[in-house]
Amino acid sequence: MESQSLTTEEIAAYTIKTGIKKVNRTTRQQFLLAILAGAFVSLGAIASNTAVHDISSVGMAKVISGLVFPVGLFMIVIAGADLFTGNCLISMAVLEKKVSFKKMVRNLTIVYIGNMIGALLFAAMEYNSGLFELSGGALGGYHIKTAVYKTGIPFGRAVILGIMCNIVVCVAIWMMYAAKDVTGKILAGFFPIFAFVISGFEHSIANMYYIPAGILAKSNPMFVEYSKVSQEGLSTLTWQSFFVNNLIPVTIGNIIGGAVFVSGIYWVITTKKKVVERVLVAEVKEEAKESYVNVVASPGNPKIV
Repeated sequence: MESQSLTTEEIAAYTIKTGIKKVNRTTRQQFLLAILAGAFVSLGAIASNTAVHDISSVGMAKVISGLVFPVGLFMIVIAGADLFTGNCLISMAVLEKKVSFKKMVRNLTIVYIGNMIGALLFAAMEYNSGLFELSGGALGGYHIKTAVYKTGIPFGRAVILGIMCNIVVCVAIWMMYAAKDVTGKILAGFFPIFAFVISGFEHSIANMYYIPAGILAKSNPMFVEYSKVSQEGLSTLTWQSFFVNNLIPVTIGNIIGGAVFVSGIYWVITTKKKVVERVLVAEVKEEAKESYVNVVASPGNPKIV
């Protein structure tokens, strides 16, 4: 009976092949897929905030948020899109010398910008849709409260929370790569993302929605009142604090967590005896064999020889 999942070595080979594919897409493809990913993550953030905005129990709110938020990652992996945090796994292809460092940096830069555009678009649409007025404005107030908290995290802590976040996210993607069907991918990815959300880790792309949405909501007195945030706290919620206090340290942490801890360690483990190289060679031979069979068995060549 055929295994329903890949081995660790096969996942590594698949990750390397995926990295090669990602960096060799056209700039337009990379950019558009990144905008989609930013939008998908934002959808998960919107849904989770909407689900928990009126729940007083912190623990219960975290559990429900963890149950809802993963939908964004499922949309990215299954439908196909490029997420900056997941693309940190391209570093494995760089370590294996299948992709240049320059190409990886170019891809991550394009994807990061595209993710931000997708997230900002969704933040603007959510604000202007009137949905923040849910529960008399409580949803808008919740966005402000969330944004103020995130921009108030000390720089060093934000880096650490970013590291822990992308260790979990990249392991989730790694596990989803292992599954051979959609159901398996959903089950493999759900629990790690659930754990990251309820643990309170920091995800740079999700924060591209959370914090700008809070900044926009801050302009409405009704939402400010529901947030119950002090004037001092509101004064710290600015575009500058978004970038300097949160986005920069969290992005640094996300890169370390994904590119170094997950991708780097698995590369060391799987390439020690050139295991990945053997898997890649075997896959290339299998693909060549399938191509040969398809050509020989074409309408003009009905016999397989």
